[in-house]
Amino acid sequence: MIEVKINDESFAYDIHSLIQAFYPGKEVQVREKETFTEDSPLKMEAEIGEAEVRFLIYENGICRESGTVSVEDPDRKAVKNQLKKLLYQKLCAFTGKTLPWGTLTGIRPVKIPMAMLEEGHSNLEIARYMWETYDCSKEKAALAISIANREREVLEGLDYENGYSLYVGIPFCPSICLYCSFSSSPMKLWEKRVEDYLEALFKELSFLGKAYAGRKLNTVYVGGGTPTTLNASQLDRLLSCIEENFDLQYLKELTVEAGRPDSVSPEKLRALKDHKVTRISVNPQTMNQKTLDLIGRKHTVEETVQAFHMAREAGFDNINMDLIVGLPGEGIEDVRHTMEELRALDPDSITVHSLAVKRAARLKLFRDTYEEMGFQNSQEIMDLTYRYCVEQGAYPYYLYRQKNMAGNFENVGYAKVDKAGIYNILIMEEKQTILAAGAGASSKFVFAADHIERVENVKDVAQYIGRIDEMIERKRSFMEAHGLF
Repeated sequence: MIEVKINDESFAYDIHSLIQAFYPGKEVQVREKETFTEDSPLKMEAEIGEAEVRFLIYENGICRESGTVSVEDPDRKAVKNQLKKLLYQKLCAFTGKTLPWGTLTGIRPVKIPMAMLEEGHSNLEIARYMWETYDCSKEKAALAISIANREREVLEGLDYENGYSLYVGIPFCPSICLYCSFSSSPMKLWEKRVEDYLEALFKELSFLGKAYAGRKLNTVYVGGGTPTTLNASQLDRLLSCIEENFDLQYLKELTVEAGRPDSVSPEKLRALKDHKVTRISVNPQTMNQKTLDLIGRKHTVEETVQAFHMAREAGFDNINMDLIVGLPGEGIEDVRHTMEELRALDPDSITVHSLAVKRAARLKLFRDTYEEMGFQNSQEIMDLTYRYCVEQGAYPYYLYRQKNMAGNFENVGYAKVDKAGIYNILIMEEKQTILAAGAGASSKFVFAADHIERVENVKDVAQYIGRIDEMIERKRSFMEAHGLF
């Protein structure tokens, strides 16, 4: 365990995130206190004053690194950047390693170049700012800037003020993957209550449609869980409910995650096509059967291939495939095999995720069992996936990061021309309100770039069904208080 003593708790989160990035898998405790309390070999101390910021690293009671920096600007954001830069320099010196994103620990690094592009800065000015302010590597700065430029092109002409998007959550899966921490439940346990869930969901969708009548619905994303755990009739009714309650004349994209290949059938794909779904995902995560068996994906590589071809035959011309690198036991040759398999399928977009083991995931709970297999990710692996995607004509279009991510890297969406997922960009750039319905769904109301508020639904399926009126009233009260309804 790493114990960190600070004198200003308002900076605790920033300090914790950066130290955790250098020590993935280690417990880091950051507390405001007078003295150290734990008998741990590695201790750190941060002092934030009006004139200077100081940081020290102790190993076995001996100070190994220390430094100070003068406070140039009393603004909190400026102090935070100086503090993190000092921490970063000292942690680099102490550990002998650097981080690809430097001091950037947030999940949306592309928001920085996006904002600067909108202010009129050049790509080179933005790159220098990211290098000098955040110690960001030239490769990651270039990646973020290129994505920001593509995002601007995709979002061009979108009405942020009067437009909005809709997320619909289906929290059921055929089985729960080892690494999963989403609001998902095994379908076998909930088969008898799916109709109750849909009844509650339809009620919430009906309210949202009335509440936002007159505004422009730009994108709809049906996610989960795995929406295609619903049968064809249930999918038909769900999509009919959306059509009946929302004006779709301004709709640019309707996505349904058909994420698990073992949940796809010709009847379900026909139902999606009948309702003019424009984009679907068929997600293998890996094309190595031994890994699929290990992580709890109850399908075969062959089923992934069959589901993809089935979707093509049904007429879908915008199919995404999700991958995860850093899965237990997988090295670069395993990832190369997956990319070769995807080259043969030639999907329209590929999303490459770096494994992020969150607290709720079983992989985290039983990490010792899998530790000996290794959780490998490297710049070499990320470069490999980049090359394969680009060779297929798919270029980066959105990016986000997560805590506890293997190798401290990122998740990148690659897409061919005109195949980028608009909803994915909107949720990352936070430029438009996203209404959300379903268990665990979180509505995000965007009032301005620096004023975003969330209204969340309960995660538990039974609680959602039983408290649906409360969930609706929670949104109604918020909207009325903010003049939205």
